[in-house]
Amino acid sequence: MNFKLIMVFVDEGKAEQVLDSARLAGATGATIIGNAQGQGLDRRFGLFGLEVFGLRTVIMLLVEARRAAAVMDAITESGGLDETVETGVALELDVARATGLREHIDLLQREHPLDSDPG
Repeated sequence: MNFKLIMVFVDEGKAEQVLDSARLAGATGATIIGNAQGQGLDRRFGLFGLEVFGLRTVIMLLVEARRAAAVMDAITESGGLDETVETGVALELDVARATGLREHIDLLQREHPLDSDPG
């Protein structure tokens, strides 16, 4: 089975809706890293000239490759990623090898079958 790693960087307030939409589109779990800091196109400075970093949530989803496009589309829509420069970013990476997933794959095939599953 082939997998994709989808990484999403969004404002903390949008993390829950992105997770919900990803699950509805076929993602079965995620790793969430909260309180990540990011810097956009322009640097921002606050009190005493200290640089201010926007807080982000990083969401990592290991998704079966055939489900990845639907999950990515759902994330883009629910997170509003194409709306402005500062709404967030999602990227999809090929996974060359993943271990520790045998039971997860069996469960995924039983509970969330795809019409195009071979055998």
